[in-house]
Amino acid sequence: MSESLVVYVNGEYVPKDEAKISVFDFGFLRGDGVFDTTSAWNGRIFKLSAHLQRLELSLRAARIPLPVPIEELRGIILETTRRCGLRSAYINTIVTRGAPPMGSRDITQCRPSLIVFVVPYVWILKPEQIEAGGRAMITSVRAMPAECLDPKIKSLSRLHFDLAMLQGRLTGMDVTLMLDLDGHVTEGPGFNVFVVKNGALFSPPDGILMGITRRTVFELAAEHGIPARDAQMTAYDLYAADEVFLTSTAGGIMPLVEIDGRAIGDGKPGPVSQRIHGLYWALRESGRDGTPVFGG
Repeated sequence: MSESLVVYVNGEYVPKDEAKISVFDFGFLRGDGVFDTTSAWNGRIFKLSAHLQRLELSLRAARIPLPVPIEELRGIILETTRRCGLRSAYINTIVTRGAPPMGSRDITQCRPSLIVFVVPYVWILKPEQIEAGGRAMITSVRAMPAECLDPKIKSLSRLHFDLAMLQGRLTGMDVTLMLDLDGHVTEGPGFNVFVVKNGALFSPPDGILMGITRRTVFELAAEHGIPARDAQMTAYDLYAADEVFLTSTAGGIMPLVEIDGRAIGDGKPGPVSQRIHGLYWALRESGRDGTPVFGG
């Protein structure tokens, strides 16, 4: 399958091994660009409009123009997914600042680049890890303050995320969690965080990417009578939680059973996490909120 994957790059659909951008592109040189990830499941892209809206907002905040109209981009995403032939897929749309004219450093003269690639569905935690529950640590790498680069912008500038992930891997953890400069829980590299206490859901309100899966959990909670709200939390609140779970396009709902060597609850995925997991994947399987890739 990987040999047949196609990538859209600046107006062309090319085999993945032929996809390229300029080495002078500021997306490569500086991490100057934004992106958004969505996924297809059973041939339907989940909440495509919400992802496109978030991409538009990231671009506006970063002052990068979208090279094509948003409805044309929707068609490009669908066409790239069709050409790859994947019914369950991880889809990444990237817009970089582009490259300035040769010999110039005038950032206002850049022409943005647009890339869309599609690969088989990506899991942060593998299905068997989700079933058993993951192990996490709180990394010493702090989250990026909004005063420097607001995490609401889904930016390519993610070295702090990579350093956090590496710290976790070196200590044998599945994932890492991040605090802000004041010690409040924010998010992890590529996912949001929920705490369950006395049957209610709590999620950090600030210093995070406003995840589409996170928003879906709040919608499911409201639909099924589960109390849920934003709340500032510290590491203590993670340790003292009845349950903790993560949310991401790459894996959906992912329970944690250990943080910093401390068992969460009884050390097994809890009933609320499991219920949310079931509701989320029932929604995905139903095709509701899904845009058909192959017609129908």
